[in-house]
Amino acid sequence: MAPIIRITDLTKKFGNVTAVDHLNLEVEEGEILGLLGPNGAGKTTTILMLATVIRPTDGTATVGEYDIRKNPEKVRGLLGIAFQEPKMLWVSTPWDIVNWHAKVCGLSTEERKRRVKEVLESLEMWEARHRNVHALSGGMRKRVEMAKVLIQRPKIAIVDEPTAQIDIVGKHRIWNMLTELRDEGSTIILATNELYEADVLSDRVGIIHRGKMLVCDTPKKLKDSILGGDIIDIQLEEAASPDIFQELKKFKDVVDVLQLKPFNLRIYLNKVEEVIPKIVNMLTKKDSPIVSLRMTEPSLDDVFVHYTGLTIEEAQKSGE
Repeated sequence: MAPIIRITDLTKKFGNVTAVDHLNLEVEEGEILGLLGPNGAGKTTTILMLATVIRPTDGTATVGEYDIRKNPEKVRGLLGIAFQEPKMLWVSTPWDIVNWHAKVCGLSTEERKRRVKEVLESLEMWEARHRNVHALSGGMRKRVEMAKVLIQRPKIAIVDEPTAQIDIVGKHRIWNMLTELRDEGSTIILATNELYEADVLSDRVGIIHRGKMLVCDTPKKLKDSILGGDIIDIQLEEAASPDIFQELKKFKDVVDVLQLKPFNLRIYLNKVEEVIPKIVNMLTKKDSPIVSLRMTEPSLDDVFVHYTGLTIEEAQKSGE
């Protein structure tokens, strides 16, 4: 299947500052692609170029069949966008915003009434539907911005920080709705600085740092790319013999073995889910009973540090 979006050397400069630096990326139809990076990394600038809100300095992208430079109106016809900062100050209430957006999407009167109620209820905004937008909290405004995409059900949805300022229950509700939107056939680009959000939602994650795409793959493959990133802590009934140490070090994906206490081993390895049955089998054959075993896999936090040298919080503070 051909990618639905192809990005080729996409670049944007603001004066002497390069916000996006020769970005190359393909987005597959029907996937959720997470763009992960701190504020200022280039995520929002990238999606604003894809949405034809700003023009690239260099390079281009095709969205569907259309080039963002040559056919911006055709591109916009394929997209639904939830901006990082809600765009709603020109109308008075959440109902007005979502109902107007449903009209623009061409929904019939009956379907519009049904869908507007359905989406506002699912976002827990029904009781506030007639409140003035100026009286809404930042999180409530963000929900209304998300409602625009959810009611449209576009071919391609672009969502920028979809759960910023939203409580944990609301986050899970929006994550479920985005997953359902993907399952109904939409392709979704998710720009986020929340590592857990990128992990749970994305089919693939691209890490953007200083305007460059450092790596893009499935969350699992990104975690597996960290050499020795998986950890197994094993407590044995008796101290491990030198023979057991040698056997453990022979496994292809084992990077290091440490003896923390006489009966406790820590093993650094790759692909823990593939290696652990072999380790358990070996210890059983060596008549070395296991008291307890705990596995720890890398997180996207570890992946981000691995590729950037910074935690996402450190990158955020330094403006990188």
